[in-house]
Order: sequence, then C-alpha cells, then structure tokens
Amino acid sequence: MNQTDKAARFRALHEAAGVFVIGNAWDAGSARVLAGAGFVALATSSGAAAGVLGRRDGSVSRDEAMANARAVAGACDLPVSGDLENGYGHDAPDVVETIRAAAQAGLVGGSIEDYSGQAAQPLYPLPQAVQRIEAAVQAARSLPWPFTLTARCENFLRGNPDLDDTIARLQAYERAGADVLMAPALPDLDAVRRVCSALRKPFNFMAGIPGKSFSVAELQAVGVKRISLATSLYRRAMTALADAAREVQTEGRFGYLERTMSTADFYRWMRG
Repeated sequence: MNQTDKAARFRALHEAAGVFVIGNAWDAGSARVLAGAGFVALATSSGAAAGVLGRRDGSVSRDEAMANARAVAGACDLPVSGDLENGYGHDAPDVVETIRAAAQAGLVGGSIEDYSGQAAQPLYPLPQAVQRIEAAVQAARSLPWPFTLTARCENFLRGNPDLDDTIARLQAYERAGADVLMAPALPDLDAVRRVCSALRKPFNFMAGIPGKSFSVAELQAVGVKRISLATSLYRRAMTALADAAREVQTEGRFGYLERTMSTADFYRWMRG
C-alpha cells in the first residue's frame, strides 16, 4: 500500500461504525509484531520513542521523532499516526513544519497537544492553542491525501483536572478543523461520556493508566471511536525485561525462557 492508500484507509476507520484500537509501536520490530497480531492501524508514542533512546518523554527532537516514525511506518502496510507532542515548537510555523515532516516520514496522521512544556503555564492560552491547531489543519489540508489531524487537550495530565475547560478546549479545536479530538487521563466513564456527547468529531481515548483504562465495550458504549495505548505496550515489554534480568541476577535461574516465544516464532514476525 502506498501512502495515499494508507491515508484513505485510516480516514475510513474513523468513518466506519464501531470503535477501533490503534497499537502504539516503538520501532520497526514492534510494528511488525503489532501488525501480525491483527491491529488495523498503528501510532508512534513519544514516551516509547524517548525510552528507546534511554531518555524520558519530552526530550526527543523533531528529527529524532521523525526517524522513529519513518522506521515504524516503513515496517508494515498499516496506516501509522504520529505522536507529535506540541509540534516541536511554540509557534504556528513550528507546527506547520512538523506536519510536513510527519508526512515526509510516511505518517498519515498525527496529534498536536496544547502542553507548552513550561512549568509556569503548562497549557498554551486558548487563543494560541487554537491558532496552533488552525496552522496544523492548514498544513494537513495542503497535502495531496487526507492527513488525519488529532488535537489533544492535556488538562488532566498537566495538573488542571477541569472537565468543563477540557470540553471547551476540545470544542474550540474541533471548530478549528481538527479531525479527531483527544483528552488523556479522563477520570471515569462518565467524564468520557460527557466529552464524547459534547463533540461532533471522533474522540480518541488513551488507555494505559491503571484504574482509568476501561474495556473496549465500555468505551464504545459511551461514544469513543478510537482507542490508543500510549506507552503501555512498551512499558509492558520493559517490565518483562526487568523481571527476567532480576530473576537471573537474584536467583541465578532462567525460568523466563519458559514464558518466552521461541526464536522460530519470533522470526515469523520479522522480514528477511
């Protein structure tokens, strides 16, 4: 599938009935495993991409993020959306450059968040946040195929758990032209229902927080269209690594091998 085909397929997933789950990969190998497991679309994860480089989330440059995105998008025939953080810059031209770079890296969608990264004012003022989404929309629509733009409100992740403000921000981003809306870390299903009912465009729920990650059926029932997994799959893989390393170091045993796929099974997911 070429990029135009992937873009059309990704857009169609948002227009079809029901809910779908998007798997977050962190490199080419994980992308192939997730594709083989039956996911219909993938996404990158800024936190996982940073972890691959031995860093924390928020410390990856645009060029490094695009290299990661290119590896994931090139590893399979699934449409891939990018976690583009705040667009790698505060100003609208920065966001435009990021959307263009994402398209060049093979992505067919991406999210822009309103987290500024500044402790004194974690979220951009609403007029600036809207201007940034408008710039992203314009850049996305200038492409020769449909780039699916997601606008993220970071209130509940960044110390401002105000549901009314979150809804107002998402509605403003919807009016600015975003194709999908997202608000990570909503506290309960009632909050998710309220957000979905206040929007006309599809809503992406982020699973990955214990106690705040609901079943696919529950999320579909309250109006969610798309579910993403953030860093959770990467953290689960790293948990298995840490547990196996601890077993070897503290017990001198290799019991983890009994719970590990064989080399032959592993190679079935890979190419070459």
